[in-house]
Amino acid sequence: MAKKKNKKRNLREAQPEVRLSQCMIVKNEEKNIERALSWAKGIAFEQIVVDTGSVDRTVEIAQKLGAKVYHFSWISDFSAAKNYAIEKATGNWIAFLDADEYFTPADAEKMMYHIKQIQSTPALRTKWFAVNCPWAQLNDSGNPFAIFAQERVFRSFIRYVGRIHEHIDMDVSHLYRVDDITIMHTGYTQAAYGETQKADRNIEMLRAELIAKNDDLNIKSYLADSLIVKGGLENHSEAVTLYKQVIEGGPEVHPVLKKKAYTTLMDMYKESADRLSECEEICRKGIREFQNDIDLDYYLGYILNQKKEFKEAWEVFQRCEKNLLKSSALDDSVIVSIRPQVLFIQMALAAQGLENVEGVVRYSTMVLREDKNYEGVLKPYIWILLKHGATEDEVLGLLAKMYDMDNPGDLVFIGRAAKDCGAISLARRVLGLAQERINRHSQ
Repeated sequence: MAKKKNKKRNLREAQPEVRLSQCMIVKNEEKNIERALSWAKGIAFEQIVVDTGSVDRTVEIAQKLGAKVYHFSWISDFSAAKNYAIEKATGNWIAFLDADEYFTPADAEKMMYHIKQIQSTPALRTKWFAVNCPWAQLNDSGNPFAIFAQERVFRSFIRYVGRIHEHIDMDVSHLYRVDDITIMHTGYTQAAYGETQKADRNIEMLRAELIAKNDDLNIKSYLADSLIVKGGLENHSEAVTLYKQVIEGGPEVHPVLKKKAYTTLMDMYKESADRLSECEEICRKGIREFQNDIDLDYYLGYILNQKKEFKEAWEVFQRCEKNLLKSSALDDSVIVSIRPQVLFIQMALAAQGLENVEGVVRYSTMVLREDKNYEGVLKPYIWILLKHGATEDEVLGLLAKMYDMDNPGDLVFIGRAAKDCGAISLARRVLGLAQERINRHSQ
């Protein structure tokens, strides 16, 4: 761990009170800088902004908001820039979020509570040097599509290492872990990448890193991620090659990166009929390596559904659902734990393949209550109920628990799903009701 402790800093560390310095490095972040500085206004006693060459209004806005702005000549080294910002800080704790990251106001207060508890207790102050918390990747709609863990709040003697995909240099035994505080990150949305050309920048830097460390599988994993974001068949092909190297690696590969390599390959392969066998083989390898991993179990069940091997798929999904209820199994999940609906959709389809009426009804209901417009589940739901003896009135009664039967739009949706699954009589009846509602509303 790189520590720079002068006498002044040692005296500051001995103080029980928290002095939180918010730090960030920026370049052309005028769209994000106000939000980036706003979340910490109530808890940080100073805000340090290090600009690496903005040509927009980033610096002007930061200064107007009261931040201390410094300039750093970019040398293609994120750690160097971040460590420069830390050197400019005078607090005993650092909050180092990027301009496209933020805490909610409630989570900012929670974070302050935690670090105050650490700082005010001598035994804790000598034990905990950084806070580890969830880091949510937000899509263009503002919803999380993946959650990892990061250390962005730490003691002021900590420093960063790594030119790209930098991280704080300290032993993990000094990490204080919390799960009720989340860093929101918008920087991996397609819109953000389009605006800032982050993918091109990262690819260039990672290729440069690999010249010096050509066998570093962690760097190859990061490069594969950036190639996927960049898009294009050639980039995807190279990414696949890199991911396969990563999953064949040993303990030198960070487990989070290896797990991501597995799940990304699953996403790329699972819809390709000619790749299903290879996809299944890779997935089973991952399950042997990451036992009871709910994301990999989900993908295996998905593949088995595609292969119409419904019996084993159902068994795998049941195991996955059981582990979903265990908090310990959620720590490493970045898919099923965020949106359990993806699991329930596949469970409904596996149940349909087995003609398991109870399973279809149960899991279809869970899906449709969350998203009543999911036609892929509604059609088998209607089909299996009618096939196994339910009357049209009974089916409509069940659907009335999820749909507004006075809403013509809902009725038309149900009618079309009924028609598509072969329930012609029910379709005519429901579409007739829809027309009645339309006529009534037009009078």
